Amino acid sequence: MTRAAFKLGLAILIVVLMAHHAVAECRIEKLAEMPVIMTDLQPLVTAKVNGVDTMLMVDSGAFFTQISAAKAAELGLKPGPAPRGLSVRGVGGVEQKLAFVRTKPFSVAGQNYTGSFLVGGAEIGHDAAGVIGQNILGVADVEYDLAHGAVRLIRPHDCVSQELASWPADKKPSAIEIEVAPHRMTYGVAYVNGARMRVLFDTGSSTSMLTLTAARRAGIDSTTPGVIPTAPGRGIGRQTVQAWIAPVDTFKIGDEEVRHTHLRLTDVDTLDFDMLLGADFFLSHRVYVANDQHRLYFIYNGGPAPHPEAGTESALAAASEPTDAGGFARRGEAYASRHEYDKAIADLTRAVDLAPADPSYLFRRALAYQGNRQPFLAMADLDKSLSLKPDDIPALTTRAGLYLAGHDIPHALADLAAADRLAAPGADVRLALAVLYLRANAPADVVEQLDRWIGAHPEDSRRAQALGDRCFARALWNHDLGLALDDCDAALRLDPKLALALNSRGIVRLRQGDFAGAIADFDASIAAQPNDAWALYGRGLAKQQKGLTAEGKTDMAAAIALRPDVEAQAKLLRLSP
Repeated sequence: MTRAAFKLGLAILIVVLMAHHAVAECRIEKLAEMPVIMTDLQPLVTAKVNGVDTMLMVDSGAFFTQISAAKAAELGLKPGPAPRGLSVRGVGGVEQKLAFVRTKPFSVAGQNYTGSFLVGGAEIGHDAAGVIGQNILGVADVEYDLAHGAVRLIRPHDCVSQELASWPADKKPSAIEIEVAPHRMTYGVAYVNGARMRVLFDTGSSTSMLTLTAARRAGIDSTTPGVIPTAPGRGIGRQTVQAWIAPVDTFKIGDEEVRHTHLRLTDVDTLDFDMLLGADFFLSHRVYVANDQHRLYFIYNGGPAPHPEAGTESALAAASEPTDAGGFARRGEAYASRHEYDKAIADLTRAVDLAPADPSYLFRRALAYQGNRQPFLAMADLDKSLSLKPDDIPALTTRAGLYLAGHDIPHALADLAAADRLAAPGADVRLALAVLYLRANAPADVVEQLDRWIGAHPEDSRRAQALGDRCFARALWNHDLGLALDDCDAALRLDPKLALALNSRGIVRLRQGDFAGAIADFDASIAAQPNDAWALYGRGLAKQQKGLTAEGKTDMAAAIALRPDVEAQAKLLRLSP
């Protein structure tokens, strides 16, 4: 080949490559958008499963879409065996009793998805059926815009190095490398007090958390000054886990560094991650997971990061100002999840004004009013919502709770009876109904609700609490005390330090005349929960029966000081000197 021919060929090749580059310009294809409602830091979507309207949680920490056994039965699904050896590890331990079910595709916002579910594990609350996992979320890139009520599935074409999300003009995203992990789980690296942490990005965890083992590498322990106990954590497994809130000097991820914040510590046994970044992180950030690039981009929306108890206000990006009722409602729910109730009420009012015949917006505004300590406005919205949709179980139970707060027992019982008639036999809401019936001093109804719930939830992490509640109800009712004792013993086998079960067993033993046993149980209950008025009052009664009159009166006086109505309730239940 002559030099001139070579040059001509090279020029032609360059032109061809330039033409190909022009053709292969980066193109973004939006596969789907899931409208998300944030409810107590859970990103929920409305779905239709097996022809039934229900809720599913978007869970980036789940490798597969999953529902509980109770919900599968409620939806008319008939599970078969799961693949041999399959197990799922979660915060509450390893769940091995799994089944598998295929059904017709379920839909979200008119988009159909595969109708294959794992069946098993604990329920996630809010009467949701289950979770959407990475078998759907990981099919392409995914953008989590929870502050504006959306999760978007996006397929990029010929976008090797570009930033793929459309960010506000005045914000530059931070970026980190993510691991190539099985099932497209999203792992990255962050730093706590300078210590390197392997992080799982998990929208299914309401709050971000650091494992206790990893916290020790960062110089933090459950006994460190300033660390305080908080409510136990739970997940897919059957166990609850101890948790604490700890002050942290620095939390750093990508270009973002937060100083003097707080993190939740959890005593969880896992070798898979050091830290979860949960829905609180996703709510305060807009996150784009570029799976093909193995990168994660994010910008800060404002608000607490990473822990919601840090307590700062947000300033949500105005780039996606809502234009319809649904958009205002979703942004309002995001504000409500941050406890910014004034902003939530303003957005939800826009939604109500745009769609006054939609009961869901009235119900959600009622919850925001309730959170903002405006019960009369909440009650007015609930009345309107139920006039439009009388069979709305969440609205009925919420209104029952408001009636109980106002000591209107007859109206509360009417709403609870209506919810009871409407709920499926093993519905998760029966656990909430039991608590409300207990507040209404209706122990027989408590037992009935818990009978149904416990029978349908053999593996749930809340089972110990439910058994303790049923023991307590029977003890107060003075009925089936042998069964009550069985319930308390079963609860304590699951959770030996459960104050409720110790307290309840003390009442049972008091009823049975075992005063020494009652005092021992009340002692243990008070050690775990010092301000429990029932335990103090019960110990006072048991001491008086043992002839320790002065000590008994001291305990009873302390109980009355904590809860003035405890003496009247005790007399009503025939628990008096």
